[in-house]
Amino acid sequence: GLGLGDAGDITVRGRDALQKCSLVYLEAYTSILPGLGREDLCAAYGVPEILEADRELVESGCEEMLERSKNEDVAFLVVGDALCATTHCDLWLRARQRGIKVNVIHNASVMNAIAACGLQLYRFGETISIPFWTDDWRPASFYEKIVANSKAGLHSLCLLDIKTKEQTIENLMRGRKIYEPPRFMTVAQALEQLSAIEEERKEGVCGSDALVVGVARLGRDDQAIVFGSMEQVAQADLGGPLHSLVICAGDLHELEREFLEFHRVGARAA
Repeated sequence: GLGLGDAGDITVRGRDALQKCSLVYLEAYTSILPGLGREDLCAAYGVPEILEADRELVESGCEEMLERSKNEDVAFLVVGDALCATTHCDLWLRARQRGIKVNVIHNASVMNAIAACGLQLYRFGETISIPFWTDDWRPASFYEKIVANSKAGLHSLCLLDIKTKEQTIENLMRGRKIYEPPRFMTVAQALEQLSAIEEERKEGVCGSDALVVGVARLGRDDQAIVFGSMEQVAQADLGGPLHSLVICAGDLHELEREFLEFHRVGARAA
């Protein structure tokens, strides 16, 4: 795990292990360290080369990486913590099934650092992933999970979609390795999609007055945290990626309310 903020967030144990490896991969599609390329990370970590592990490589099974891991020390770098994504747990399983020893070195992730907004971690329900909608694909199953969390009196952490090295249908069909510019979902975009679903479903969990927390660049010096109604937060400028969103439970604890007031839309920074 690389942590959330910048190249300096890797643990000492992680950096020491990294420098002993003959091959280093950086998983580059479930999350990113904004503004930092592989060259920057090489310099920071003291390694000669970092290879990109994109969606195609990881989801196709990482065959070459696993094969080389049988005889060499190989590092697989993940922004945040090493095992928060299903994809990474699957990679761990495939390695162990081949008899490859796996050493996991943990780090901070959005799953625990979200406590910076003031909501208590034990009051979070199932984590939600919100994908970008397209003209002909508008999934809404994530909304049902928010409803379930709300009924249980739990907050919903929403992880917002990122698109890196995506291809158009035409380029994919023609086998052309031409990729679209990266896209990162904003809090405002996520709230717009939730509002559209709420208007149709009318469950009352994502109305314009529902309390939410918008978060950007969590763990960095320039992180932004904004609390307010959906309508207020949708209009707030949170700056660049990566963004996350929390839909608050209906009954906030007194300590949570007091903490959140420091992040309320329009509050003066301390």
